[in-house]
Amino acid sequence: MSAVIGSEHDSAPGSGAFGPTVDRFDQVVDELLERVRNHPVASRAFEAASHLGDFSLVWHLVGIARGLTGGKRASQAIAFSALLGAESLLVNQGVKRIFKRERPTSSGDDRFDVRTPATSSFPSGHASSAVFAATVLTTWDGKRTAPLWFGLAAVVGSSRAVVRIHHASDVVAGAAVGLGLGLLARPIIRRLR
Repeated sequence: MSAVIGSEHDSAPGSGAFGPTVDRFDQVVDELLERVRNHPVASRAFEAASHLGDFSLVWHLVGIARGLTGGKRASQAIAFSALLGAESLLVNQGVKRIFKRERPTSSGDDRFDVRTPATSSFPSGHASSAVFAATVLTTWDGKRTAPLWFGLAAVVGSSRAVVRIHHASDVVAGAAVGLGLGLLARPIIRRLR
């Protein structure tokens, strides 16, 4: 059984590093997410999204599916996986080492069977890779596809707060990092269109 580090009414150890406003934001969002956690269909959907976000699996599958349509998308699939790998390395072995924030629980909420990450909580790597991937795909496929890719990114990223592997602020920060890295990579991405 996983230990919940902090309850609805007290702060988790390691939180507080970002101040009382962030702690309050995390607490309010966590309380709101209880509705999702207690809904049988929604909770399973977010648990599945969390699993699909592990190692950017869902994004690699999207890249492969796009690549199977042929043309430039085949070469984009390879580049996409390489870009996802570089983004993951930068966030998980770079940015996360700067911030040693504890997770809200030691291995996720007991109601969910999720992998326990070895890295620190801040920022969410799932959220970062999801928004990075959505930025890349929107750059290639055009703005009309943005709701699809960013919608999927929102589900994958927020799943981490639902299963209590991340604080909500970790997810927000991860999304910001992913967007920033995606925008920085746009010159490379555009050459692969």
